[in-house]
Amino acid sequence: QVQLVESGGGVVQPGGSLRLSCTASGSIYRINSMGWYRQNPGKERELVALITSGGSINYAESVKGRFTISRDDARNTVALQMNNLKPEDTAVYYCMSLVRPRITSAPSLYWGPGTQVTVSS
Repeated sequence: QVQLVESGGGVVQPGGSLRLSCTASGSIYRINSMGWYRQNPGKERELVALITSGGSINYAESVKGRFTISRDDARNTVALQMNNLKPEDTAVYYCMSLVRPRITSAPSLYWGPGTQVTVSS
């Protein structure tokens, strides 16, 4: 089993910054990718940023130039630096990881419990 734990959410004013972190633990042979999604009630969960084990990165168009995703392979950790935050960034942010528990196993998708980010003046 794999567990994801997020931290770093909070309340900031527009234009402020937050840094989210997520650490994966448990049975891990290889993490294929880690990323961040966000969701508001009644809406679809949307991709914010994704980074693969090879270092490829995808960002949602709405956060390009403001958010930066990074990873620490030794700690099985992914971080999201969020700058120039806007009210529309308000959401629950979920860590996601595609994990291969063993070399003979297929990868499985795991989610963290979510951390609230609120941008308000």
